[in-house]
Amino acid sequence: MDLHEVFTGTRLDVITEEVLSGDEEDHKERNEKELEELNRELPTEETFVVAPEMRETREVSSTFQRVSVDTDDSLRFEAYIPSDEDGTVSHGSADVQDDVFEGHSESERMAALTEEKKRKLEVLYTQLLGCGRWLEASKDLIESAQQLYRIEDKRIEEFAKEKPDTKLVTSLEFETPLADLSEVKTMMDSINIVPAPSAPVINPQVANSATETSLRVCWSLFSNDTVEFYELYYCPVLEVAPATDSTKAPHVCKLKVQETHCHVENLHPDVQYELWVTATNTTGISPASEKALHVTVPTPPIIRERECSSCPEAALIRWESGNTNPVDSYIVELSEIAASIDDGVRESIVGVPTCESLIQLESGKLYSIYVRAVNVGGPSDRSEALTVFTTGSVFHLLQETAHPCLALSEDGFSMFYSDEELPISAMTFDDNTFARCVAVLGDLIPVRGQQYWEVEVEETTEYRIGVAYADTQRNSYLGGTNSSWCMRHILTLSRHKYEFLHSSWSPDIRITVNPVRIGLSLDYEETLSFFNTDLLRIRT
Repeated sequence: MDLHEVFTGTRLDVITEEVLSGDEEDHKERNEKELEELNRELPTEETFVVAPEMRETREVSSTFQRVSVDTDDSLRFEAYIPSDEDGTVSHGSADVQDDVFEGHSESERMAALTEEKKRKLEVLYTQLLGCGRWLEASKDLIESAQQLYRIEDKRIEEFAKEKPDTKLVTSLEFETPLADLSEVKTMMDSINIVPAPSAPVINPQVANSATETSLRVCWSLFSNDTVEFYELYYCPVLEVAPATDSTKAPHVCKLKVQETHCHVENLHPDVQYELWVTATNTTGISPASEKALHVTVPTPPIIRERECSSCPEAALIRWESGNTNPVDSYIVELSEIAASIDDGVRESIVGVPTCESLIQLESGKLYSIYVRAVNVGGPSDRSEALTVFTTGSVFHLLQETAHPCLALSEDGFSMFYSDEELPISAMTFDDNTFARCVAVLGDLIPVRGQQYWEVEVEETTEYRIGVAYADTQRNSYLGGTNSSWCMRHILTLSRHKYEFLHSSWSPDIRITVNPVRIGLSLDYEETLSFFNTDLLRIRT
């Protein structure tokens, strides 16, 4: 019987092996091949060998796998250990063979081998029966799994063939609730409401908080108010409010800010602005604050150079504001110029209330003088520079004191007879104009010290040169009163006559060299001196 029939039949009663014919070696080789095939087909981890009847002793493995079938999920394999009939565990095949074959004849040894073979085949038969049952159970499990797979696969195919209905059957409109929730809503609104802020208060303008084109504005608010942002309104203040023409009303500008302060840019210098502010939150807008006035800084003053004068010890500076709005005060700045280099501001005179200032200087120095105008917003930029050289006295002639027959040069340093000869009836005189003497006063600086200046004259012209008090009578001649002193030049047929007059009295003095450039040195404490400067230069 072929060993393959063991797996196909349901019962194996006798396993025998017959040798019909042929060589014993061929039969042995065929049996070994069949055993190898059987070993490959058996579901065991350990290989077992069925040894055919042979004359030689072969070692047979005594360890087999017992397979148990768990119908739930898997197969379990357990090692099988054969036992003797008396219940004791048998030892290895080699020991058994040694016990059986030791001390026996050839025929006895063959009989023992046959008996051993029979016993092993019975054990194998028992194993094969178990394997058959386990294979049947495995087959049932596989068929059940295949059937289940086919059922699920069919359900998947049926689900894939179905087309889902995407049409919405539920209405998207909500029905109005029947309950009246108006009272609840009113109560919730009253809980979450935030009161509108109160009117802010603009702070007074702080000193030095402005420039010519900008203002810094600050305001305050009550601490309990909640504010999201502020709106600042501003417009220039007109000097004369328009009567009926509303088109001339100033344009109101607005700025939206988050803080309680703001910089307002692009303004005009020396202009007053009205400002007011409102506060806004989620509830509403506050009332507007009271209007406040802020002013930008003034424009630089304008120095009136024709009205400025100087001496070796001081300088009298006059200027005009140049602003429409009042100025609080002025600042006079001076710097010494050495070797044509301005060393910067050397001194500042602050708080000057009027548009003139008498400045003490050092003799023989060159100065640059500037003026600033100051208001509550801050100081203006510097004016144009005025250069003062303290080597002598510099002053201009006063046009308002000049006789109508005299004309003055543009720089205010020269006088000459007018081209028009007017009759006395056509001349206009006032209280400050010389009427009897054709004369003019110069604006000498009122410093009680020493002063020196020079006057150029013509030899062919009669003249009077001297000093006088500012309140000298205008209907008198220079040197004819006790309030004036002068040097008089008279032309005669024979010579040039020179007199030095005070209260119409003159000492007897003769001058041999006619002066062309006359120097005057005034010392308020002592004397008034006259010099022929050409002769002084020759001597030096």
